Amino acid sequence: MGWLTYELFLAGLAVGSAAALTGIGLIVTYRATGVLNLAHGAVAMVCAYVLRHLVVEWGWPLAPAACATLLLVAPGIGLVLYRVVFRPAVLPGADPALTLVASIGVFVLLVGGAALVWGGGARADAPVLPGDAPWAQVAVAVAVACAVGAVTRWTRLGRELRAVVDDRELAVLGGIAADRVAAVGWAFGSFTAGLTGVLLAPHVRLDPYGMPLLVVEVIAVAVAARMRSLPVAVGAALAIGVAQAQLTRFHPGGWAGPLVQSVGANLFAVALLVAALAWPAVGAGGRDVLPRGTTAGARVPPGLWLCVALSLALPLGFAGADLRTAVQVPALAVVLLSLVVVTGRGGQISLGQAAYAGLGALFTALLAAGRMPGLPRLPELAALGAAVVLVAPLGLLTGWPAIRRRGLALALVTLAVGVGVSRFVLAQPYATAGLAVERPAGFLTDRRFYVLELAVLAGALAGAAALRRGRTGRALAALRDHEEGAAAAGVPVPALKVLVFVAGAALAALGGGLLGMGVRAFDAAAFDPVRALLWFAAVLVLGADSLLSPLLAAALLVGLDAGARGGAAAAAVGLLAALTARLPPPASLLPQRRRAPQHRRAPWRPGAGRAAPDAARTPAAPAPDTGGTADAGGTADDASGPGGAPARRGSVGRGPVGRGPVGRGGAPPAPRVRARGLSVRYGGVTALDRVDLSLVPGRVTALVGANGAGKSTLFHCLAGTVRPAAGRVTLDGADITRRPAHARTRLGIARTFQEPAVFPSLTVEENVRLGAERGRGRGEADTATEQALRLTGLDGPVRHRPAAGLPTGVLRRTELGRALAGRPHTLLLDEPAAGLDAAETAALARVLAALAADGTAVLVVEHDPDLVAGVAHTVHVMEAGRIVA
Repeated sequence: MGWLTYELFLAGLAVGSAAALTGIGLIVTYRATGVLNLAHGAVAMVCAYVLRHLVVEWGWPLAPAACATLLLVAPGIGLVLYRVVFRPAVLPGADPALTLVASIGVFVLLVGGAALVWGGGARADAPVLPGDAPWAQVAVAVAVACAVGAVTRWTRLGRELRAVVDDRELAVLGGIAADRVAAVGWAFGSFTAGLTGVLLAPHVRLDPYGMPLLVVEVIAVAVAARMRSLPVAVGAALAIGVAQAQLTRFHPGGWAGPLVQSVGANLFAVALLVAALAWPAVGAGGRDVLPRGTTAGARVPPGLWLCVALSLALPLGFAGADLRTAVQVPALAVVLLSLVVVTGRGGQISLGQAAYAGLGALFTALLAAGRMPGLPRLPELAALGAAVVLVAPLGLLTGWPAIRRRGLALALVTLAVGVGVSRFVLAQPYATAGLAVERPAGFLTDRRFYVLELAVLAGALAGAAALRRGRTGRALAALRDHEEGAAAAGVPVPALKVLVFVAGAALAALGGGLLGMGVRAFDAAAFDPVRALLWFAAVLVLGADSLLSPLLAAALLVGLDAGARGGAAAAAVGLLAALTARLPPPASLLPQRRRAPQHRRAPWRPGAGRAAPDAARTPAAPAPDTGGTADAGGTADDASGPGGAPARRGSVGRGPVGRGPVGRGGAPPAPRVRARGLSVRYGGVTALDRVDLSLVPGRVTALVGANGAGKSTLFHCLAGTVRPAAGRVTLDGADITRRPAHARTRLGIARTFQEPAVFPSLTVEENVRLGAERGRGRGEADTATEQALRLTGLDGPVRHRPAAGLPTGVLRRTELGRALAGRPHTLLLDEPAAGLDAAETAALARVLAALAADGTAVLVVEHDPDLVAGVAHTVHVMEAGRIVA
């Protein structure tokens, strides 16, 4: 037993050292470029194939072949990937989501290319390097980690690398060649990928699909190291490798035995899921995957839909009775439609839809065979419906973690869930052994079953189209375009995210069940994680928000793989996805939503020539005298500027607005929103230090101070986007400190953003209507929308134009109109005059005057002293996280 333990220990070290090299390469690439290279495993696989080809096929000696592979081919792949694929995606102004799509595209391209060149079968003759002993591999991993650490810490290249990581643009201004540093990072990352591949190839199955997926699981060690610490990555890799090897000794009996064995054999997959869930900060600041405004407004002409329908019907008239290939297209289109719902409609990354499709196929087969524990045998159509019902709640596996994750963090979670389901359910004999899949009675022939699939596809398309319309459609568009803005408009973002993932799981299960019935078999390989990445890339490159994309993608994937050597579809889709930063999606070429004719820009005159809303019709009261009183916070004089100096009179108005409503006995009304003792710390920095603030109805309160004084932090605490470490926020005496942003909006606390948080795929009117539907005025949405449009001067032709590409002034007014349409009693404005000209600033001041006169409590964080002096009753000066005047 001791001998066996030692042998397993050595085997674990071999796998762990290769995993450590993978982690090192991923971390170096990430720190040099900010890209988590999901194609790392595919590069490792290609390098392993190149070495084998040089030695086995061409007869090269091992040493020269290894040097050529590791010192020329591997770094060359990295340099080509950076120059051709990733450099355009990391340039200033590029959408950060493009790097994720591009890395998935490279993964799919290399996998498909390898399948085309070397075939899809496994190879057992991979060359073994002379230093292939486990201890030698460990020494190589440790040496590489030490070398990287030394270079990073003590060399000029290391200093430049750290500078580029901290701030790429500032590093360029400082004279650092950021491109050169990034290219070196990519070359080294690919070198470690190649070294991983040639070391792993003799120990694992060398084929285009197995090794890349194994290395994808090994991403866990880089995530566990938080993409920074090389020692942690090496230690985690060796520990997991040894533990996985040792667990193979255990063979427990009973019903849990197979599951325990599968966990022991796939410990890196478990580690990936745990790491992705435990450290959501990795990439959490990334944007959603759909580039905003690209395909969201695309409209498929009716004539094109007719052509598509005729194309789908062609097999019924010309293909005869054998439709074995054609029946896969509608079923796969339903699966891909789930990605349109999750990613295109909801803007959420989902790399695990193949898992839900596989579960749908598996549950359908088990229910139809009577093998589902606790459930009777069901007819095939009933089994399909029951499988959809059973799988849909499992969408919470990705929907629940998605509530607090975006970008790369969400991609890792969905990928880990997909890998886990594939490894522990779909690929396990205890669940799938001897399983047959039958078609429903009455649809046994290919032609009849194809008609059934077309009917199901039509219904699924109609359901997905319904998500584009009405209140839910506008809320989903807001979630996709700007998540924080959607929450500020009152959209319940967490519930909506769960909804799209549950709906996506249901659609994927429906399509998966149809796929199984179409081929009359359950094949776990048809739903593996590599397939999920391929499907995701296919939908993304064709246009994630277009209902036409899943149909085209399904026809492309099935047609290429049926008519050519395996891997052609993956290579084609991967090439398009890899070049996503250079090529627009085909759906962007479709006609966009019709825009109203553009008129000459007129000054913003709220309510001019039209019946204004109540707030606009309320005249501003006379300016207060110079001896104004302080608000309930008791910190600043009404007519005082920063530091207690007299407020300056600017061109925006003739002094502060009127006092607004008064309480009993002429006293100001009691504050509705109060902050008491708010403290916020970021690491060792105190952003707020026991701050008190009161917002009084009918008064404009201004926050001024230098950058970093704490104004924005206090603003976010009031808006619900930052939770203080101490203190509380109250509304009418009730504690709302833990209420999220969308809940505060529905309570009557609206806000705007420093950068206009509008929704580009919606028109100006739809942006404003969203605020009316989700705010306090949602019972009178039409009236509230029209009043807000008139008050902000947006009720002309501009109301029908999509928000994408509009001038900053119009975007500011749109965002303000959306906030006002919710009928708030408290309005929080974050630098509302940024980007406005003098006329627009003056109009903004008049609107704020009218709002205050109508009884609204207004808080303004602003750097324009003229606007502050012209509208504010009370000015609070902040410094070092405290209100000092």
